[in-house]
Amino acid sequence: MAARLKDVAALAGVSVRTVSNVVSNTAAVAPDTRARVMAAVAELGYRPNLAARNLRQGRTGLIGVVVPEIHSPYFGALAGHLIDAAQARGWTVLLERTGGRADLERRLLDGSEGHQVDGMVISPWSTSPAELASLAGSLPLVVLGELDPLGSIDHVALDNVAAARAAAAHLVALGRRRVAAIGLQSGLGHGTAELRAEGFRMGLRDAGLSPVAEVEVTDLHRAEGARALRELLLLPGRPDAVFCFSDELALGALRVAAEQGVRVPDDVALMGFDDIEDGRFSAPSLTTIAPDREQIAERAVQCLAERVLGRLDTLPARRIVVPHRVLVRESTGASVSPV
Repeated sequence: MAARLKDVAALAGVSVRTVSNVVSNTAAVAPDTRARVMAAVAELGYRPNLAARNLRQGRTGLIGVVVPEIHSPYFGALAGHLIDAAQARGWTVLLERTGGRADLERRLLDGSEGHQVDGMVISPWSTSPAELASLAGSLPLVVLGELDPLGSIDHVALDNVAAARAAAAHLVALGRRRVAAIGLQSGLGHGTAELRAEGFRMGLRDAGLSPVAEVEVTDLHRAEGARALRELLLLPGRPDAVFCFSDELALGALRVAAEQGVRVPDDVALMGFDDIEDGRFSAPSLTTIAPDREQIAERAVQCLAERVLGRLDTLPARRIVVPHRVLVRESTGASVSPV
């Protein structure tokens, strides 16, 4: 049986109220008393039900924002938009990164990390849709990305299939016929790469084509894009267009193209996904799929606000798909424009 407040109080030799004050940090407690309580908490493995306490005591003014990466330009920019949207509603944001690790995602969701928040916006990579609902309990939650949660949890996402299909259609419309992709990630379970691969193949099938190659990567960062393009350039019939599943992959590929004297876009048209700032300032500038990050953040925080401020059981789950667009730049043949 899980340890209870009164179990901790009995072991520490204090009142239940004192234990509550220590674990919630809501009142001053003498240092030696606090130390005894925390020792008892550790010995018994006590974990407070933070979501239930939040509902009993009212709102804290804090929300959690949980993303897989901070060093990624995409997630860094998205986190910034989420903070802006939260601050506009009077919330302070507690920002966490998980690296996509299942144990960290689960601990943040079930309150084991000890953070007391009014609600949470999370972009999970490893936690299954069923687990999202069971771990969060009554904590108001909005999920970003491709893992569609069960129950009454709101979900804000991009249509990755349609976006990748539009990318393939753009490359085909340029007259490219030997089109490759960089970005498959069969070892991950969050679905982004699979959906983009599906859309990419659909876009080529629409034109009666098949991919000349699809290179798998371990992550969506520059080094893997560079490695993947080196691999593609060794093929007997090297591609005349490459769709990368992230702008970072495309920027790594762009570097290798320059090193090996491959002209972009003359020899190989190159396209990314995410519309990160680096792509606008690269030479050549990078054609990309641009998701509306500001709208992702605004819709997610608005959903969370409605969950926190309203009655959770009266709001059905919402599935919100935000728009995207193809931004054509120099890497697929657009004329040079000032930055």
